[in-house]
Order: sequence, then structure tokens, then C-alpha cells
Amino acid sequence: MRKRKLTDKKIEDLVGEIARTYRDDSGINFIDASNLPVRGEILEILDLLFEVLFPGYTGNRTVTKSNINFIVGDILCQVYTDLSRQIERAYKYRCRMEKCDSRGCRTMAEDVTRHLLTRLSKIRELLKSDVGAAFDGDPAAKSYEEIVISYPCIIAIATYRIAHELYLKQVPLIPRIMTECAHAKTGIDIHPGANIGRNFFIDHGTGVVIGETTVIGDHVKIYQGATLGALSFPKDERGRVIKGGKRHPTIEDNVTIYAEATILGDVVIGKDAVIGGNVWIKESVPPGVTVATPHPDLVYTKHKKPKTKQQSPKRK
Repeated sequence: MRKRKLTDKKIEDLVGEIARTYRDDSGINFIDASNLPVRGEILEILDLLFEVLFPGYTGNRTVTKSNINFIVGDILCQVYTDLSRQIERAYKYRCRMEKCDSRGCRTMAEDVTRHLLTRLSKIRELLKSDVGAAFDGDPAAKSYEEIVISYPCIIAIATYRIAHELYLKQVPLIPRIMTECAHAKTGIDIHPGANIGRNFFIDHGTGVVIGETTVIGDHVKIYQGATLGALSFPKDERGRVIKGGKRHPTIEDNVTIYAEATILGDVVIGKDAVIGGNVWIKESVPPGVTVATPHPDLVYTKHKKPKTKQQSPKRK
């Protein structure tokens, strides 16, 4: 059977066919969109910020007491330059979408970047409390170093705390790029718009979802697979989803949420409450209450041993 070659004419036809799908701007075309942030560069900036938040943990730089000031200063200068450029691109993207004047985007980007850098000390204090919560909450944890280097929740929470500062400044695109990168790495999905307090710990972590308008107090512990989500969204007269408004849970201080629990809507889980595994909650829970499903009726069946086949007598 003869193999069909991809002729020049066929390639030309294919190019034309594909190019026709680019004519309508459906949100997946990045043609003539040089003002979009560059995902790869944003992830490199995140790595630099992690060097400041956890100096020496990546091993990319040898950090000592004598050189720490030089290293941090060098990183901050690089972050200021690189992140300002990416935020400017994000603002120009929004101006293109909203057809507004983009001449002030550079100044706004530099202001936001300076703001983030001034918040790094506060973010470090919060992360110290998060690492401490992991150490206190996980009997298997042997040291703070083990937690920082290996626990996925620290990657997810640290990324969230950086992205949250940019979200509060209404930076387009970049906060979600950051948190979705952490989501891909860890399986933990924290929207940058969530408001999370001190001493926050996600044990194991895979499958945890924390929605945009979620509010979480201090000393909260969440296990794998838990969802802090929203109910189905209301629609306007044209059938479009109405966005904005509080639509996710508020979790007060000292709450524990066990594996695979689902809490939906603008409800309040009161202080010191315990939410058991695999529960489904759409109403507020008073403080100090434990919510659990009834114990299922377990059925124990003893395995029967398979009958051995009797060998037929050999013929003489």
C-alpha cells in the first residue's frame, strides 16, 4: 500500500482551513496580543519570590548570614523589573478588552509591584504560622524543614498568599496563572480571591477546592478532597450567569473539615465546629457543633475457600 505524501498544496489547504478559525476572536486566539502576560516568566518570578520567602530551600543559591542581604536585594531588584513588566502587560490586556486608555499602565504596574514587595515580610509571618500549624497538626511531621521542602500545602498556600495581594489590587490574569500553577503541581485549588487567616493547614491536600469568595478564619484545618464551593449560579433575563457577590462559605476560627466534605453556598461554619468526612452541607452550622453522617450498616462476609478438584485415579 502506497503512503500518501503531504504535498505543498495539501499543506496550503490545511493552513487556510486552520487560519479561517482565527477570524473570530473567541478568547483563545493570541494573535496581535503582545500585551498578554507570559506564563513561563510569571512562574520564574514565583520561583524568585519563593527564594525570598524560604531562603535557601531551592538550593539555587548558597545562602549564608553574611550574604543574605545581597541575595535578597538582588532578587527584589529582578522581581521588580520582571513583575512590573508582566503586570503592565496584564493591565494593557484589560485596556484592550475594555477599550480604555492604556497610557497609565506602566505606572500602575510599578505601584502594584512595590506594594507586593512591601508585603513580603507580612506574607513570611503568615507562612511561619502555616508551617507551624502543619507541624502541630501532623504527627508524622518531623521538622519544619521537612514541611517546607516536601509538603504540597505549603506550595499551594504560599502561592495563594502572593497571588492574593495581586488580586486585591485587581491585577488581571496573573493571580489565576499563579494559583492554577500551584493547583497543577499539588492538586490543591485555592482561588486567589479567597480570604484566609493565620495558622492554616491542609493535610494531604489532593482535591481540596476553595472558591473565590470563601472566608477562612484562624487555626483552620482541612483534609483532602474537601470542597468549599458555590451552589448553582443565578442568571439574568438573557440567561447569562450573574457574577460577583458572596457565594462561598465562611469558615470561622478553629474549625476542622475532614476528607471529602462538601460545603456549598454562602453559609457560616461556626467557631470550633467539626465537619465530618463525606458530609454534604448547604446550611450554616452553629459554633461548637460536630456534623457527621450516621454510621453505615457494615456487612461482613466470610470468604469461602474454593473447592479443590479431586484428581481422577490413574489408569493402569
